[in-house]
Amino acid sequence: MIIDAKNLIIGRLASYAAKQALLGETIDIINIEQTVITGSKPNIVAKQHQRLSRGHTYKGPFTERNEENFFKRLVRGMLPYKQERGKVAWKRIKCHIGIPDHLKDKKAETVANASIARTNTLKYMRLSELSRLMGGR
Repeated sequence: MIIDAKNLIIGRLASYAAKQALLGETIDIINIEQTVITGSKPNIVAKQHQRLSRGHTYKGPFTERNEENFFKRLVRGMLPYKQERGKVAWKRIKCHIGIPDHLKDKKAETVANASIARTNTLKYMRLSELSRLMGGR
C-alpha cells in the first residue's frame, strides 16, 4: 500500500498506518515532509523545544529532527512495539521524503479522513518547517 501524505494530518495518518501495519499490510508513505501538524505555530515549536531540551545530551531521551524518523517515532507510539507483533508491524512501515524512483510509476492512495480540508482550523504547520526549526536537514 502506497500512501501520499500531502496535506494530511500527521496524527490521523499515523494511526491509520499503525492499524494497517498491525493487520499485515506493508506501507510506503511518500511526501512525508508535506504532512501537517494542527495547532498554533508558537505552541508546536515550544512543545518540540521542550522535548529537545529534556534529558542529557549523551544519555537521552533522544528526539528525532528529520521528517522520516519523526514520523516513524510517532507511529511507534501507536504500536505495541515491545511485543513481537508490534516490532514486526513497525518494520512494515517505510517513510520517504518526496517520491523515490522505485515508486514513481505506482498509484498512491490518500486517507480521506486525515485530510486538512476536513477541519475548520487555519492553524497548522508543515512537518518540513518544524524539522527545519528544530535543526533537521
